[in-house]
Amino acid sequence: MTEANIAKSTSGNLVKDEPVQYVNELTTLNLGPTHPATHGIFQNVLTMDGEKIIAGEQTVGYIHRAFEKIAERRPFYQITTLTDRMNYCSSPINNMGWHMTVEKLLGVEVPKRAQYIRVIMMELARIADHIVCNGILGVDTGAFTGFLYIYEYREKIYEIYEEMCGARLTTNMGRVGGMERDLSKEAIRKINEFLTTFPPILKEFERLFNRNRIFMDRTIGVGGISAERAMSYGFTGPNLRAAGVDYDVRVMNPYSSYEDFEFDIPVGQHGDTYDRFMVRNEEIWQSLRIIEQALKNLPEGPYFADAPEYYLPPKQEVYRSMEALIYHFKIVMGEIDAPVGEVYHAVEGGNGELGFYLISDGGRTPYRLHFRRPCFIYYQAYPEMCVGSTISDAIVTMSSLNVIAGELDA
Repeated sequence: MTEANIAKSTSGNLVKDEPVQYVNELTTLNLGPTHPATHGIFQNVLTMDGEKIIAGEQTVGYIHRAFEKIAERRPFYQITTLTDRMNYCSSPINNMGWHMTVEKLLGVEVPKRAQYIRVIMMELARIADHIVCNGILGVDTGAFTGFLYIYEYREKIYEIYEEMCGARLTTNMGRVGGMERDLSKEAIRKINEFLTTFPPILKEFERLFNRNRIFMDRTIGVGGISAERAMSYGFTGPNLRAAGVDYDVRVMNPYSSYEDFEFDIPVGQHGDTYDRFMVRNEEIWQSLRIIEQALKNLPEGPYFADAPEYYLPPKQEVYRSMEALIYHFKIVMGEIDAPVGEVYHAVEGGNGELGFYLISDGGRTPYRLHFRRPCFIYYQAYPEMCVGSTISDAIVTMSSLNVIAGELDA
């Protein structure tokens, strides 16, 4: 509410006898596309009544990279580098999800050892993703210490990535048919060290936030969404589970031997910022539990499938075997046709159901390809979740949703 023009006579002079009148004056505010609090390149056009948000409209497309169309002109194995540039906070999950999709099309059976190694890498990626989300949420509420405590262990996870594939952020990890490398002794040592040293830090992180009065006041009841509305929008992942729906792709449609592991699915009640924070924290504990089981029960055997038409042969064999050299050339040059088929495969990504819908016409590249990006789907609900709140509430709501710009504009 702002003071309107004071009542004036037709001559424009102040009429002293008439009372001062007020009218609603609405303000349009651009939150983004380059505002640092948006954590990415996207825009929210908010209609404000004073400090209160009464309407909003989201705008995406500022970094659109046409990945789906680029992928339709690439051999299947070269598409991996596109997938890990969607949710770059948990790249290995994207990589493994794509490989499993192609394996489903090709009918390739991946050995048990490779499946367990994939589970370990995907759960480490989930932990790294949740560290980013919850750590930054603390910063957005004014608490920097917890972020500093926990972020060091994201670096530890990246060191494990380096041992497995030589990369850190955009990992390009694994291959169609299995893993590029087996778990080395150094990788196992680093994973065990992480499992030992990280839990005490995670407990300290929770002590700083879970019952912190300021943090609770900033997050409880903020940016809430009901289970019915969340499902109507197509929510999946931690944001849906925070609203009370225990849907998890790893349990509902197990892949990569997830049925072999015991773990719980944490759920919230109110679907607000606090519940999303708590659900992600508990999911970190469950991921640690899964990794421990996978390491303890790691099967013996090969770490890649017996599928020479699709899996690159070891380099030393290329140098001494003509057959290996031929397969290496044909795979690298994309000269092997895929069977005709239509498949959909989904994995439980850091932010929800990450799916790949693939149509093959029997050629060397996908005929059509669609990425189901969870961020793109649940971001549609963001304006509704912000109505009635203030700008400061809108920032923490966005932070707790963990909107990744790379998934919006794939």
